[in-house]
Amino acid sequence: MSLLEIIRVTTKINMVSKQFFAHETAVIDQGCQIGEGTKIWHFSHIMTNAIIGDNCNIGQNVVISPEVILGNNVKVQNNVSIYTGVVCEDDVFLGPSMVFTNVINPRSAINRREQYSRTVVKKGTSIGANATIVCGNDLGEYCFIGAGAVVTKYVPPYALIVGNPGKQIGWISEYGHRLNFGNTSFAKCPESKEEYVLENGKVRKINE
Repeated sequence: MSLLEIIRVTTKINMVSKQFFAHETAVIDQGCQIGEGTKIWHFSHIMTNAIIGDNCNIGQNVVISPEVILGNNVKVQNNVSIYTGVVCEDDVFLGPSMVFTNVINPRSAINRREQYSRTVVKKGTSIGANATIVCGNDLGEYCFIGAGAVVTKYVPPYALIVGNPGKQIGWISEYGHRLNFGNTSFAKCPESKEEYVLENGKVRKINE
């Protein structure tokens, strides 16, 4: 889903409609756009001009900063802060206490609000607990970032990343299973039975 599509979807649902759930301890600033069926849990703060799509789940103690965009069906686990400059497309999973940044060289005495870096988390990405995403490094569709990994560069679609600094150790299916290409260019997801092809260092799903 493109940013324009996300904005079009979410602008039709606004604060007035109240077609989402927010726990009584949640703080939701004026000017937010929150989609139908979304749930916002204890002590979370949704800041002005944030855009959240349909059927999202925002866990406890989450901060969503101004102008952050979340697509549909985004799952945010407890203790996550999503800072200005971050865009998450549909079906993204953000694990407990994972970390985004938005300034590459922060200093307390220097205001760099006009220098926030943009980070795009593409459709279907999963980010494990306590992982860190250094700002400005986009994450490709359906990639999987292991728990505690530190991402310091662009991640291609379907890549499996672990460690500090994060390194790719393989490929993963849309259902979250390792893809075993062996000595061939083809692999099958053991759960979905969908097939994938590895060509020129890139993985794609074979359309039926």
